[in-house]
Amino acid sequence: MLRLAFVLSIVLLAALAPAASSAIKFGKIHYNSPGSDSGSNASLNGEWITIKNTGNSVRSLTGWTVRDKAGHVYRFGTFRLGAHKTVKLHTGKGSNRPLHRYWGSSGYIWNNDKDTARLRNANGGLVDTCSYNASAKSEKLC
Repeated sequence: MLRLAFVLSIVLLAALAPAASSAIKFGKIHYNSPGSDSGSNASLNGEWITIKNTGNSVRSLTGWTVRDKAGHVYRFGTFRLGAHKTVKLHTGKGSNRPLHRYWGSSGYIWNNDKDTARLRNANGGLVDTCSYNASAKSEKLC
């Protein structure tokens, strides 16, 4: 019985290891766009979060999600992030490019006082979080 418990614990640890050691992580969040919050698309796109691939190989983010505390969800479509590359996810509308993605929101996502970003893989597993409380700065390294 003790041997079975040991084997099960090893299997469980192996299953959890990829999420804990993921090469995909949040980099920085810019939660308060410059100037007044006018609601313009330029102002919305002044709000963003980066996701970086710290690994040595291309990673698929297809089906991955970014979510705030209020439940706003961005889902990556077909997308691959190169090794040692960073993608910037803007709040507003725009044309997706290799290292810039657009949430397409007509309202602000990230609260100016505090919020938490959650990154989940295509299976729904939590990969990374980034929380902040407002300070004199408008961005935070995650």
